[in-house]
Amino acid sequence: MSSQVEHTDVGAYALGLLEEGDRLAFEAHLRGCGACQAELRELSGAAGALSGLSPAAGPVPDGAGWEGGGDPSAPPAPVIDMMRRRRHADRRFRRGAYLAGTAAAAAALAAGIGIGTAVNGEAPPPKPPVAQPLTGQRFHAANASTGASGTVALVDKGWGTQVGLELRGIRGPLKCHLEAVSRTGERSVVAGWSVPDKGYGVPGQPKPLVMQGGTGLSRQQIGHFEVRLDDGGTLLTIPL
Repeated sequence: MSSQVEHTDVGAYALGLLEEGDRLAFEAHLRGCGACQAELRELSGAAGALSGLSPAAGPVPDGAGWEGGGDPSAPPAPVIDMMRRRRHADRRFRRGAYLAGTAAAAAALAAGIGIGTAVNGEAPPPKPPVAQPLTGQRFHAANASTGASGTVALVDKGWGTQVGLELRGIRGPLKCHLEAVSRTGERSVVAGWSVPDKGYGVPGQPKPLVMQGGTGLSRQQIGHFEVRLDDGGTLLTIPL
């Protein structure tokens, strides 16, 4: 009991098993603990009865009696061993419970910090989605007058044609769309988008615009693609 006073030491104190330092510490604790005082009163009779036992009361295991100068007023050795084992078991249980409680508290604290960080908006911002690379049969073109250049990638589908677009050399603000034009002149809008002031694929903003779309026209029906402005005009034509 060198680290702290324990309530379960009442029995050991009643039987006189505590060492000097532990006994003094327990007596100081006892003066202010009503529960220990009540338990000690209950144990006083049992301790007195044990201390009144003698070798004539029954056989004593070898080496555990009062022969050889032992104290005849002390409790029998089996009782002492039982009390010591109980004290050690109680201490191990309390240490295990303390460590488990500490670990649970640390886990709860870490979870609380994580939740609080997310709620307070301090979590790192999510990474932007990575642009999917173009897949399929590719066709490229450039327009020297507008500075725009681009590539379409086509994949035949049962519903028509999947179209990927990579566009460079355009500045905003603009609103544009991509049209698939059939060999007979039928037009189908593949996708639409807005171009910010910084643009795409230009100095200061080198990343191109990459997007996916589709058209109900089959690959064999398509004659060319046009990147058009919503308010009229063509930025780029990509023939097949």
